[in-house]
Amino acid sequence: MLLEIRAAPPFMTNSFVLASETTREGVLIDPGDAVEDLLEVVRAEKLTIGHILLTHAHLDHVSGVGRAKAATGAPVVLHAGDRPLYEAVVEQGMMFGLRVERQPPVDAVYDANARFTFGEYEIRVHHTPGHSPGGVCLQVGPAAQPGLAQPETTGGTTLIVGDTLFAGSIGRTDLPGGDYDTLIHSIRTVLFAFGDDAVVYPGHGDRTTIGRERRTNSFLQD
Repeated sequence: MLLEIRAAPPFMTNSFVLASETTREGVLIDPGDAVEDLLEVVRAEKLTIGHILLTHAHLDHVSGVGRAKAATGAPVVLHAGDRPLYEAVVEQGMMFGLRVERQPPVDAVYDANARFTFGEYEIRVHHTPGHSPGGVCLQVGPAAQPGLAQPETTGGTTLIVGDTLFAGSIGRTDLPGGDYDTLIHSIRTVLFAFGDDAVVYPGHGDRTTIGRERRTNSFLQD
């Protein structure tokens, strides 16, 4: 699988291109200020983007959605719980003294069993509120075989978690819609269920693993 990460000032938010190396089908995840770098990967790799998937709707994760959609024509998908944040992106920018353009409307919201396929891979969506009401974790792995039932935590151990969990830290909960207890519950009940070997790609900073955070993250110790 092709997995490319780009980040740009001022927030250095991790934005992602995921694609099948055989079919050249892919998705964009959280196109923020690094959107032009993401689109350069799309052009260089000759990819067809099927969806623009958002882990949540804070401005640093959505500021490039309009440019991404204009370039790819792909629909934008977000959890319904974060639609108010998305629609208030201009006002979010004002809180930080930044001018942010209003983004195009969301095309669809994640349903309870949302899955997105690109080539031989698929993304399963898991609701992980706490940093924001509609935060999600995107679980990436081999596409399920037709007719074969699989538990929700099977199907891949690559996790793109937005700002729910970081290497050595957790997402902030002091922004509108944030809640500390809800965030910890999401990490313990949803993310920890994937097992210690699961690789975590956060919205900022370096990747980590569930096992490392379970053992060493001071926010998650009993």
